[in-house]
Amino acid sequence: MINKANELSGQSILLIDDDLPLLKLMEYAFARAGYQVYTATDGQAGLRQFFDHQPDLVILDVMMPGMDGWETCRKLRQLSTVSIIMLTCLKGNDDIIRGLDEGADDYLFKPVELKVLMAQVRAKLRRVALPPPLQEILSYNDGYLTIDPAGGQVLVRGQPVQLTKREYGLLTYLYRHADQLRPHRQILEDVWGWSNSHPMHVVHNNIRRLRLKVEEDPSRPRYLQIVHGIGYRFKKYPFR
Repeated sequence: MINKANELSGQSILLIDDDLPLLKLMEYAFARAGYQVYTATDGQAGLRQFFDHQPDLVILDVMMPGMDGWETCRKLRQLSTVSIIMLTCLKGNDDIIRGLDEGADDYLFKPVELKVLMAQVRAKLRRVALPPPLQEILSYNDGYLTIDPAGGQVLVRGQPVQLTKREYGLLTYLYRHADQLRPHRQILEDVWGWSNSHPMHVVHNNIRRLRLKVEEDPSRPRYLQIVHGIGYRFKKYPFR
């Protein structure tokens, strides 16, 4: 029996699986248990849901059309420390090792007992709810701009900046790759989960809006720098 009063209700879960009957079953079970549930049937849609909703945990299939679970897991791990459970029919030792090496926190086989899956989710989310060790909080502060991933906020001169989820996801993505040039197409794929067929202007427009919010002089950006025709990078500075 599912306990609707579980102590972790209110946390959010992203389910990424192209097995629609299973997806609907998991969605119903977790929603009934009090979780906020988001779903996707492929990796690219899953990445978009991730950036739109910033879930506390991801349950991820491997064999999916388009972007498979291996690549999806790798991209999620590049961007976030979110808990990831791989749920798949692939049971070989090499598959298990690959899943864990790609960044999954756990690797479960289909078919799985629903009560076992939910127990694994509760265990993972209990650890998420604990305050992280100080050394794991990768914040940035140069005296003008502060990026606080642990607190989920951005400050300019000590004052909170109102960013959309997409703007926040883009800024923290570039910050986590600080001083590294990220090509336009790579940003589009990693942050939006979109293929090369989508227009580049969505990246440029979000960068422009971010500059207006975080740069001292948006016309001469210090942080969000462009290499024309290639991509963007976040430039770090010492405390001033």
